[in-house]
Amino acid sequence: MNLSSATRNLAKAAVSATAALTLLSACEQVDFDRVPPTNVRLSFDTQAEWDKYGTPGALDHKEFILDGNYRVPSDFPWTALTYTGFGGILLVGDISGAPYAYDLACPVELRRDVRIKIDPETNEAYCPSCGSHYSVYTNYGSPLSGEARKLKRGLRRFNVGPGMNGEFMVVSR
Repeated sequence: MNLSSATRNLAKAAVSATAALTLLSACEQVDFDRVPPTNVRLSFDTQAEWDKYGTPGALDHKEFILDGNYRVPSDFPWTALTYTGFGGILLVGDISGAPYAYDLACPVELRRDVRIKIDPETNEAYCPSCGSHYSVYTNYGSPLSGEARKLKRGLRRFNVGPGMNGEFMVVSR
C-alpha cells in the first residue's frame, strides 16, 4: 500500500467515525424546547432586590409565578412588564453560585399547573406528577430519570444576566 492509498483509507476512516459520532449524538439529543415559548421578563433592579428575591449563592432556588392574581412570591415588586413564562420561573444558583433559570412547567406533562419542585435531599428538580427528575444545578435542566429521560425532554432554559436598562439582573427568553 502506497502513501496516497493509506492517506485515502485514513480519510475514509475519519469520515466514517465522524458520521458515526454524529449519528450517536443525534440519538442522544435532548429536547429543551418542548415547553411552548412564552414571554419571560423578571427584573431585579438593585443588588438589595437580588439579595432578597434572587439566588445570590450556590444551590439557592426561588420560584416566580405570575398567573392572574396568583403571585409567588406575593411580596415581589411585580410590574406590568413582568412575565414568568409558561408555568413560572425556577431561578437557581448553580454549584458555583452562577444564576440559571428554567420554566417550571414539566416538559412531559406540558401543563401550566404541573410544576417541577426542588428536592432538598438530592438537589434535583422533580415533577410530582410524572416523577421525572432533572439536573438544574449542574447539567442545565437535563433529564436524569423517569419519562423525561426516556423521552429525552429537558427543562426550557431562560437567559439570566445584567439588564440593558440599568437593572442589576434580568431573566429573559
